[in-house]
Amino acid sequence: MSRADTLIRRQRDALEVQWPSGQVSCLPYLWLRDNCDCGECRVRQTSEKRFMISEVPEDLSPVAASLDADRLTVTWPDGHETVYSGEDIERLRVPRAPDWTPWDATFSPGRYAYRSFLADDGIASETIRDFLVNGVVILEHAPTDPGTLEQLAPRLGPVREVLFARIHDVQVDADGYNVAHTSIALPPHNDFASYSWPPSVQALHMLVNEAAGGDSVIVDGWHVLTRLRDNEPRHFQALCRMPVPFREFDDDNETYTVAPVVSCDTDDSIVALRFSNQLMQTIAPEVPGVADFYRAYRALCELVTDDAFKARFRLEGGDILVVAAHRVLHGREAFDSAGRRHLQDAYFEHDNVRNHLEVLRRKEMQAYG
Repeated sequence: MSRADTLIRRQRDALEVQWPSGQVSCLPYLWLRDNCDCGECRVRQTSEKRFMISEVPEDLSPVAASLDADRLTVTWPDGHETVYSGEDIERLRVPRAPDWTPWDATFSPGRYAYRSFLADDGIASETIRDFLVNGVVILEHAPTDPGTLEQLAPRLGPVREVLFARIHDVQVDADGYNVAHTSIALPPHNDFASYSWPPSVQALHMLVNEAAGGDSVIVDGWHVLTRLRDNEPRHFQALCRMPVPFREFDDDNETYTVAPVVSCDTDDSIVALRFSNQLMQTIAPEVPGVADFYRAYRALCELVTDDAFKARFRLEGGDILVVAAHRVLHGREAFDSAGRRHLQDAYFEHDNVRNHLEVLRRKEMQAYG
């Protein structure tokens, strides 16, 4: 038996391969066939897959497999060959975006020059990485012209339109439809919890801030939820299970949805916090589990409003606060309405921001050959 043969072991439905690096991979047969990268299985122009896995039997098994240095060749019963390298497999283990880092009241968001963010790919890459890790950045020295947020589209993607307005004016308004149009304190929250898919990025642009008070408040909602899950796992599960109604409306618009406060991925990692005390509606009292939910919701509110989790700072004219809205809650302290305070906000999508980092990476690789 050759050394190459000893590095490949056939299992019932997979190949176990030990690469020259020492890394061991267990590669299911259907996975191997489905991800073939040859010109017959993919459209070369676009890299899109053209092969359909239903073209082969469920009990597919290779007739031969060989390893030459870092090159694995698999031959199938119909004569088709699939080739992989250890580098191909290793690349799949590298996440496309950096992992998130929790923070508390001692945190200060990273600050980046607005014009450099738009003009310099290196600064943009650094800013987006910071945003993906911490869920928040501040862009400084932006123009204070209304509508400036539209200029962020080349980096953040297109504005996510919602009802009420494409770009919202937030200032004291006696006829405003939302508590944000008053001067009272706003508890930490995320916007439009009343949408089935709330906007996942929010940019808040301070045009002018001459009012006393009104400091901005942000809370790392995922950090809060992690603390709750560690200390009170039953509360966490109640927040994941209970469907909760949320509503926001005015004379011309209506938004309403029913969804859990917390959403998790298939591996139980937190992917979204839907927290808007002001938009949350009444749950019918006979719904099973409602008492457990309210105990859990009370515990969550206690953490969200705990000063230990609140990072505070003042936004001045020309500052743009950008938050990952499914993670970071934002609010403000009360302010004196005798002073002018005018803010505009708009929404974007996290997918577009995260994927722009990959675009910048490809541009950098092309630049350096």
